[in-house]
Amino acid sequence: MPGGLAADRVGGKWLFGGGVFLSAIVALMTPDAATIHVTFLITLRILSGLGEGPLLPSIHALIARWSVPRYRSGVVTFIFAGVDYGIIVGMVVTGVLCDYVGWESAFYLFGTVGCIWFIAWFFLCFDSPPSHPRISTTELEYWQQAIGSEDLVTRPPTPWRQIFTSAPVWALAVAFFALSWSHTTLVTSLPTYMHDVLGFSMSKVGMFSAIPFFASIVMIPASGRISDWLRAPGRLSTTVVRKTLCVAGFLLAATFYILTAYFGCHRIGAVTTLFFVVFFLCFGMSSVVTNQLDLAPLHAGRIMGLTYFFANLSAIGAPLAMGALTYEKSTVDEWRIVFLLAAAILVVGAAVFVVFGSGQRQSWAEIGSPADEHDDTQHSQ
Repeated sequence: MPGGLAADRVGGKWLFGGGVFLSAIVALMTPDAATIHVTFLITLRILSGLGEGPLLPSIHALIARWSVPRYRSGVVTFIFAGVDYGIIVGMVVTGVLCDYVGWESAFYLFGTVGCIWFIAWFFLCFDSPPSHPRISTTELEYWQQAIGSEDLVTRPPTPWRQIFTSAPVWALAVAFFALSWSHTTLVTSLPTYMHDVLGFSMSKVGMFSAIPFFASIVMIPASGRISDWLRAPGRLSTTVVRKTLCVAGFLLAATFYILTAYFGCHRIGAVTTLFFVVFFLCFGMSSVVTNQLDLAPLHAGRIMGLTYFFANLSAIGAPLAMGALTYEKSTVDEWRIVFLLAAAILVVGAAVFVVFGSGQRQSWAEIGSPADEHDDTQHSQ
């Protein structure tokens, strides 16, 4: 949440770049920390979390000033597809490195890549079109017309009261919690599930754990394009599109979670159903990670910080629940409960979002709105 506030106040360039750089440094230090003391290792993991916390709010602060509202679904989903690209590469490469080189090599490789990436980010990324030193006059005029001069440069005070009492914001937080629970269950649990239940070796665990995420390579960007096409003038409202894709995606993903729960040790069946879990989650994701920009573009970083805070509660809870449910023998029956729980949480998230969610810019998010003026008065006092 502090990352969201800082992103909207000072811009996303340094928060995002600095967060990745910190995580890369932590990765490089991790093998040595593991040999020194467990306390040092845990401390580094906490630092990595502090670096990763502001990443999504920072992205939204940048997207709000570098994307046209009509095409934001496509822009956001194209960017977020990089997360699953990273998961696929990480799982496959890490499995091979652990089997043939040593687990330490994975941390050294990805830490080095992160540091190299940060150098490129430093020279190429800027908080907004007006702050870009090399932008052409023609392009700057385009952004001013497409987004609005005020939205490009204005950083209004935060209407916290309106945000915390907004039903659409809380509905989005619940949906984000459900999405994150499901995504975390897949990312953190699949290697264990495929090793203990399906009987894959470590190198094959990396490869087969990555297979479900291949669905996201195509479907995350495609779902964004579909959203923007449906939202075009003369078709459907943004609210209808966001609710339809979120609910349909969540419910279909829940259905395939249930199928996975009853496939037992059948390798092809389990991998196939998990593939479709990710496939349909992509449709829900296109709504959940874009809706902050619908509700309040100038406060998108703050709202992402708030909703991502609740998403991270599920990122904590899902691995703990998986460990508690499977710690005895890691059997088919124990894993069935893990998948059924994820399905149930998706159903609840879909129900809350379809009732209370919205795709419209909120009245308190307008520049010069009564909420904005009220906060200006409080700020001056």
